[in-house]
Amino acid sequence: MPKKENKVAKEIFQKHLMDWYRHHDRPLPWKEEKDPYLIWLSEIILQQTRVAQGMPYFERFKANYPTVNDLASAPADEVMKYWEGLGYYSRARNMHATAKFISQELGGQFPDTYKEILNLKGVGPYTAAAISSFAFDLPHAVVDGNVYRVLSRYFGIDTPIDQTIGKKRFAALAQSLLDTNQPGPYNQAIMDFGAVQCVPKSPKCSHCPLQDCCQAFQENRIQHYPVKSKKLVRKNRFFHFLVFEFEGFTYIQRRESKDIWLHLYQFPLIENDQFIQTFSTLQAHENWPSWISKQYISDWSLSKPFKQELTHQRIHAFFFTIHLKTAPEDIPAEFVIADKENLTKFAFPKIIDLYLKDNSLYLKLL
Repeated sequence: MPKKENKVAKEIFQKHLMDWYRHHDRPLPWKEEKDPYLIWLSEIILQQTRVAQGMPYFERFKANYPTVNDLASAPADEVMKYWEGLGYYSRARNMHATAKFISQELGGQFPDTYKEILNLKGVGPYTAAAISSFAFDLPHAVVDGNVYRVLSRYFGIDTPIDQTIGKKRFAALAQSLLDTNQPGPYNQAIMDFGAVQCVPKSPKCSHCPLQDCCQAFQENRIQHYPVKSKKLVRKNRFFHFLVFEFEGFTYIQRRESKDIWLHLYQFPLIENDQFIQTFSTLQAHENWPSWISKQYISDWSLSKPFKQELTHQRIHAFFFTIHLKTAPEDIPAEFVIADKENLTKFAFPKIIDLYLKDNSLYLKLL
């Protein structure tokens, strides 16, 4: 049971945290912003993304879309291309849709209350609290992974953070700790503390200003917190991409099914429950493209395997480069005939982008 959720411990926590922040404030490009649009942009990019990875994306979006109206009027494929490599592409789709809503329905005026911000597509309680406190100095506490880790360790809270009861408890505790006189700096302080000082592995406990009152440190249980009730299990999926080539052109399609990578481009795909090791077996698969007959094929080669880890899935990809003697007929309307030299103009999943950038020699199987 936690021993430190009391008034004195909370006051000590708040004081030491803000003292620490005054000496360890990280200079990040969005911290000086008061424009809610740019703050929202940074927060959407930083969802599920490390700061170092997200920073160049923020700068790129800010440069190309300096206002919400600029983002709203951008072509969807262009927005997805700028997002390429960040993953969790639903963020980009929701971001674009929200920009259009603000531009067209709200006259380009970003909402200025927590409730209105929370109602925006793709915005949850954490993002709404961050935007409202950073842009409008509203007293709403943020609760992200860093905050869960810091508070669970300091107060020794065993309540699982992936259960409703845990989420409610930490939200209430975070709100009670908030410095309402400076909600923006306080929120930034606790997130920075979790990102720099109270990190997941090898936290800097020996030089931590909160160690005297940190229950996890006192009980030598730092790695016990935060507690999760569910163990992540990843499903393995095996993708066989068919890279058909004819006179410098290939064939790609945009993913439209409600699965991963919605609205990104891909080569024709055959998914199987395991790796298909022979080309004849691949050709006999029920999902082999009907518009590619055997007589079109001159030769083929197989790439090395590629792997991408998603939150709940592990993608194993194999790319079959298939040279054609003649251009196929009756190509389905959803396919784009793309010049191989111009493939970089399209937004692909990371695993395909890795393949396109790979310079290794491919082994031709007999």
